[in-house]
Amino acid sequence: MTTLAKNIDDADAKLAPADLTGVLATERPPRPSALSASMTFGWRAALKIKHVPEQLFDVTLFPIMMTLMFTYLFGGALAGSTTEYLQYFLPGILVASIAMITMYTGVSVNTDIAKGIFDRFRTLPIWRPAPMVGYLLGDLFRYVIASVVIVVMGLILGFRPAGGVVGVVAGVGVLLVFCFAFSWIWTMFGLLLRSEKSVMGVSMMVLMPFTFLSSVYVDPSTMPGWLQAFVKVNPITHVADAVRSTMNGTWSGSSLMWVGIWTVALLAIFGPLTMRLYSRK
Repeated sequence: MTTLAKNIDDADAKLAPADLTGVLATERPPRPSALSASMTFGWRAALKIKHVPEQLFDVTLFPIMMTLMFTYLFGGALAGSTTEYLQYFLPGILVASIAMITMYTGVSVNTDIAKGIFDRFRTLPIWRPAPMVGYLLGDLFRYVIASVVIVVMGLILGFRPAGGVVGVVAGVGVLLVFCFAFSWIWTMFGLLLRSEKSVMGVSMMVLMPFTFLSSVYVDPSTMPGWLQAFVKVNPITHVADAVRSTMNGTWSGSSLMWVGIWTVALLAIFGPLTMRLYSRK
């Protein structure tokens, strides 16, 4: 006992107040920048894919299924041959497929709310929109994968873009920029609705008419006049026309301008609405 007591006294003597000051930090670590915080949350979203790779089914199998199904079901009837139809159709199905999977951003937000994770985010000393931006950055990775899958599938089936590699990369870039803004709609629904099933239901109800009543599948000039009026102002039509023109090497200035207008408008409207809901959630 005497030896044990002596060892304890020696340890206490060695642990001077100066040492305690070094162990216990007296200053807060520097607050992360907006970019750093957003990238961290984006990396968090990407790690979910690493640990649950089944999440990639919707960006791999779904685009392949849609491309094959529409090409061989409607190609001969609408254009006389599947190869000819593919030149018009593939940029459109690229837009439609990526637009459809943007709804999973809202699903992810709603799931984290249900698990209580958002309560932890709100206590962190970070840039307030960082978690939302992180979701969108993580989903951009999924959009890139889906874009590569669709373009490669199109090339195998016979798609030959006149704009070459530059046109294809530019078209995908235009689509990604628009989808980043478009996804803010679903983040708002993810905060507003009570369950992920509700988010998916409302998202599909909005996405289905916008993607099908557009220039994605057929030339709007073949549609009735009353339907053309909606199709011509549909943002999905403008994006599909812009992507199609860049891939064809024609670079439609009016379509690109409209995509820019829609992108700014979506960010200006749904960005603040989403953050207001986030602050009150």
